[in-house]
Amino acid sequence: MNTPSTAADEDLLRLEQLLDEPALASAMRLDEAQGYLCAALSGPQPIAEAQWLPELLGGGDVPTTAAGAEAAELFRRFAARVLEELASGEAPMLLLYDREQEDADAGDDDVGDYLPWCLGYLHGVDTAPVDWFDALGAQDDTEDSEEIEYLDEQLFTLFMLTGDAEAAAKEAGEEWPQGRERDRLREECEERLPRVVSDIYRFWHAQRGIGTIRRQDPKTGRNDPCPCGSGKKYKKCCAAA
Repeated sequence: MNTPSTAADEDLLRLEQLLDEPALASAMRLDEAQGYLCAALSGPQPIAEAQWLPELLGGGDVPTTAAGAEAAELFRRFAARVLEELASGEAPMLLLYDREQEDADAGDDDVGDYLPWCLGYLHGVDTAPVDWFDALGAQDDTEDSEEIEYLDEQLFTLFMLTGDAEAAAKEAGEEWPQGRERDRLREECEERLPRVVSDIYRFWHAQRGIGTIRRQDPKTGRNDPCPCGSGKKYKKCCAAA
C-alpha cells in the first residue's frame, strides 16, 4: 500500500495489523475505509460517527474486544486526519493496494487498485442520511440544475473506475472506447480522482453555506454529448450508471 510519510504511519500500520485479526474479518480494508470516509464526511449532511464507525468495523455494534476497541480508536484518528486533509483544500493522497498481478498491465509493477477505494466512496454516498441528489432538488421531469450537473460530472470519474459507466453504455447498446483509448480514459480518471474527491468535499462545504466554488474546467452538462463518445446525451448514457 502507498502510505504518506508522516507521523501517522505507525497508526496506519497498526490499524492494518488489527484488521487482519479474525474478530475484525468483516471490517473495511484501509483503502475502502479511506474512500468511504471521504464520502461520509462530505455530502449535504456528513455521516455521524455513530454510523460510520460501525460501518468501518464491519457493521453491527462496535466490537468490545481489546483489538476492536483499539481499531475503533485508530479509525477515529484516521477519520480526523481525512477530514483535516479534505478541509485543507489539497487533493488527498489515496491509500491504494497493488492490483493483482493478473489484472495489471504486462510488465507494469505496483499498479494501484482503484476499484476498492471507489467502491468504498460510493458506499459512503449510498448510505448518506440525506440523498445527495435529492438535496439538490433533482427531479426526473425537470431540467437539472448547474449544481446537479456539476456533481454528476465529478462522480462520473468514480463510475469510470468501477466499470459502471462502461456497463451502462453496453447495456444501452452503445459503443464504448476500446484498447488504448479506453486505457487513456482510465488513466485520466485515476490521475483526476484525488482532485475530484477534494472538489466534491468543497462543493458540499459551499452548499452548507460556507465559501464558494469556482469551476476550473469546462463542465459536461447532463444534456451535453456523453464524453464516452456514444453520441447520446450524458444523462441518458454514463450519468445513468
